[in-house]
Amino acid sequence: MNKGRLEAFSDGVLAIIITIMVLAMDTPEEVSLKALYPVLPVFVSYLLSYIYVGIYWINHHHIMQVTRRINGEILWANLHLLFWLSLIPFTTAWVGKNHLAPIPIAFYGGVLLMSAIAFRILEGALIKSHDKSFPLRKLHREGRKEKLSIFFYFIAIPLSFVSVWICIAIYFAMACWWVMPSKELEREVEEC
Repeated sequence: MNKGRLEAFSDGVLAIIITIMVLAMDTPEEVSLKALYPVLPVFVSYLLSYIYVGIYWINHHHIMQVTRRINGEILWANLHLLFWLSLIPFTTAWVGKNHLAPIPIAFYGGVLLMSAIAFRILEGALIKSHDKSFPLRKLHREGRKEKLSIFFYFIAIPLSFVSVWICIAIYFAMACWWVMPSKELEREVEEC
């Protein structure tokens, strides 16, 4: 399969995910600024989720730029990633409607955890199907940032039953940490 088809499919799914998230936000009936206050938690959860989807889209784009071949294992790993990302609109809406409830916050963290793991699996499948000079090989092996992110998502899930604010802080911190793409990967993309 041509990697362009995989990229186009993935881009389309991510665009639909963002569209579903924004359509899930209800507009206030009133026309005052005060009417926006109840919608604020929904908007904040949407903003955070939008950033996460954007982060995955950018990083997916970068790893596809250095990819030379696609096989069945990569296709399934990519679908696995897209499955977890497709749950973001559901968890975003649930958190937005129940913004201080521990179970939706924990579930949101579970989806973030599984998305991070799925991305690592996709990277592993790409590495397995390429030779030793494949740019992701070294970055994946070191992967401190990825491993720490997975650790923080993992601990945030039970922490949601202690303090949802700690979990929200972890989710925002992880998003801020990932907002800038890997400089090493960007250099590899430029060389391709």
